[in-house]
Amino acid sequence: MPPENSEEVRWFSEEVRPHESSLRAYLTKAFPSIRDVDDVVQESYLRILRARLVHPITSAKAFLFKVARHVAIDGVRRDGISPIDRTRDLARLNVLEEGPGIAERLNRNEKIALLAEAIFSLPSPCQEVVILRKLKGLSQREVAARLGVTEKAVEAQVWRGLKRCEKFLRKRGVGSLYDDERK
Repeated sequence: MPPENSEEVRWFSEEVRPHESSLRAYLTKAFPSIRDVDDVVQESYLRILRARLVHPITSAKAFLFKVARHVAIDGVRRDGISPIDRTRDLARLNVLEEGPGIAERLNRNEKIALLAEAIFSLPSPCQEVVILRKLKGLSQREVAARLGVTEKAVEAQVWRGLKRCEKFLRKRGVGSLYDDERK
């Protein structure tokens, strides 16, 4: 689906296409199990062009990376391949080296949003314990006193909550919140 008018061609050439090399580097690094990065890039281009026909796109780069991430996750799910790279020697990966850019920030922000969604999907008592213990940093004793429960109950709720959050995130293709931040 190539752009049909000169404005679309100009927009695509100036706003989208210049990000292809950084998009490829991001996809290669974030989704090492993807068999064909070219397919993901092309599908992303198609989706961004279709989306632009429906509504204006204010940040082509941010939108392109978001679309590509979703295309890659769909591919990983479809192929039944884990997006987690078991490679420990990152120097062997053929990835362009770049500083923290929009792709990394988008990926981190999406992971944080998914984590928040996971926490808010927990049953009420479990959610409250996880927020107090893990996000606000209260001790087990402080949480127990505040909620009027035993420390054992707090420990059990934290364990259940973290396991449910982990399952929630894995179902959505997130193996770790810190995969992309380790050097």
